[in-house]
Amino acid sequence: MRTQVAVIGAGPAGLLLGHLLRAEGIDCVVVERQTGEYVLSRIRAGVLEQGTVAMMERLGLDARMKQEGLPHDGFNLADGERLIRIDIKALTGKQVMVYGQTELTRDLMEASEERDLEVIYQAADVALHDIESNAPYITYTKDGAEHRIDARFIVGCDGFHGPSRQAIPASVGQTFERVYPFGWLGILADVPPCNHELIYAHHERGFALASQRSQTRSRYYIDVALTEKLEDWSDDRIWDELSIRLGPDAAAHITRGPSIEKSIAPLRSFVFEPMRHGSLLLCGDAAHIVPPTGAKGLNLAASDVHYAHEALTAFFRKADNDAIPAYSSKALRRVWAAERFSWSLTKLMHRFPEDGPFERRMQLAELDYIASSEHARRVIAENYVGLPV
Repeated sequence: MRTQVAVIGAGPAGLLLGHLLRAEGIDCVVVERQTGEYVLSRIRAGVLEQGTVAMMERLGLDARMKQEGLPHDGFNLADGERLIRIDIKALTGKQVMVYGQTELTRDLMEASEERDLEVIYQAADVALHDIESNAPYITYTKDGAEHRIDARFIVGCDGFHGPSRQAIPASVGQTFERVYPFGWLGILADVPPCNHELIYAHHERGFALASQRSQTRSRYYIDVALTEKLEDWSDDRIWDELSIRLGPDAAAHITRGPSIEKSIAPLRSFVFEPMRHGSLLLCGDAAHIVPPTGAKGLNLAASDVHYAHEALTAFFRKADNDAIPAYSSKALRRVWAAERFSWSLTKLMHRFPEDGPFERRMQLAELDYIASSEHARRVIAENYVGLPV
């Protein structure tokens, strides 16, 4: 098979890029090692920046998102005694959209056939070849047979553990990483949310987040040590801990119910540079990971897709040979800005094992400053809704 762009990974980043390229008339094939059902089973992010929403609008795939998504004008920080509201609409004139990553992926997936986007699922043993040339190709196996796709460019949207980043020589790449000493224990339940906006809570017992997927489905998190085992956390124990950490106002409105999903996700900050080598471009988790505190993971992948789409379109439609080399530096500027915000919010809202009374007082002082300063709240709001691409 021959195509102009081969995309590895059929998560939201890969599918979004595929649709954008096909809308420009650029040939594109997406390969995914898992089944479509498996891709949709992954519980991920739920807060979309306006830029991500705008990309779905541009594709004309925003109807269900506009019908079922929840526009939010703000969110809250809690310090154990009070809620500090960040009024992002008043401070920036923008909103965010609460719409689960699973639902966005479903919208992109279901539109693939009618939009002439070929997606090959259950492609095993994907390998990249000749990425430093102008004629790279990928190989994979499916149904016991080996297949090959020749392309002008390959885009790796295959996540942290995928083969794309591994194809870049170690002598070329540089890794920056901070592994955090805790993970997020998440619970998903079909109960109404305790607040119509998200609550990020800092408590002496640890961090908590009250989030939502709809008016009837809630997503909650607490941070736990990496040594904790999921089987030791019953639903009741999680609800009890949430009620303490979120504070009395939120606790009074928590509706308890049986979990429909529970998991512990480790946290890390990670950046790989460069995001382009030869004819290979990296997007999303293949190039970077952010802690979920700032709701940046999916949105940062979407901004990568924006830059990749922009570069590939300029190359194929305008014969612009400078567009591809410029991709990495453009994308990385926004990546590091999002990493900074996610890191700073993580440091503010979590208790680290090495922290003592001084660090706790500094966190409380910072939260007090945010509560009293419109300027401080505006800085947070500008980053939360998404910096310009």
